[in-house]
Amino acid sequence: MKNIITISREFGSGGRTIGKLVAQKLGYEFYDSEIVNQVAQRSGFSPEFIQENGEYATAKSSLLYALATANQYSLGGVSTLDKLYLEQTKIIKEIADRGKCVIVGRCADYVLRERTDCLHVYICADEKYRAERIVQVYGESDKKPEKRIHEKDQKRKVYYRNYTGQALGQPLNYALSLNSGILGEELCAELIVQAAK
Repeated sequence: MKNIITISREFGSGGRTIGKLVAQKLGYEFYDSEIVNQVAQRSGFSPEFIQENGEYATAKSSLLYALATANQYSLGGVSTLDKLYLEQTKIIKEIADRGKCVIVGRCADYVLRERTDCLHVYICADEKYRAERIVQVYGESDKKPEKRIHEKDQKRKVYYRNYTGQALGQPLNYALSLNSGILGEELCAELIVQAAK
């Protein structure tokens, strides 16, 4: 039995919803925005700052950009974004040490990659499905939800590469890669539960 499940996902694919379903079915704790709150309490960063920067990055948040514009660096030589990542990493490891949990996003698959009690899952879907879903679930009123999807995905990919040195969504990094647009959220959750057993 895998006591820890990490879920990485494309924006709008339903990874958070699937994670909640898995946690309910297994009786596990669920962590997503809860990590934001814990990081805010410990670090002094605002929840809004963490939400915006704790999983998303732009090219301007890369190490080369930070070196060229030393204003991101504190006196200790560590950028604010790096401090945020390090604090999130500590909290993810502490959560995992307690066991029986589902953790969504925040490079948790990478942070916990050496643990044998983890099941790492990637959730994806085609752009049409994701666009329709964010309009329905998030009330996306923009006439171009595809643009928001592209921006969010790109920022997640940059963030993931910055902190892991790997590309987000690479199949060999996950025990399961599931297409929620084809399988649906309920079946994805059930497949994850079965794989965890």
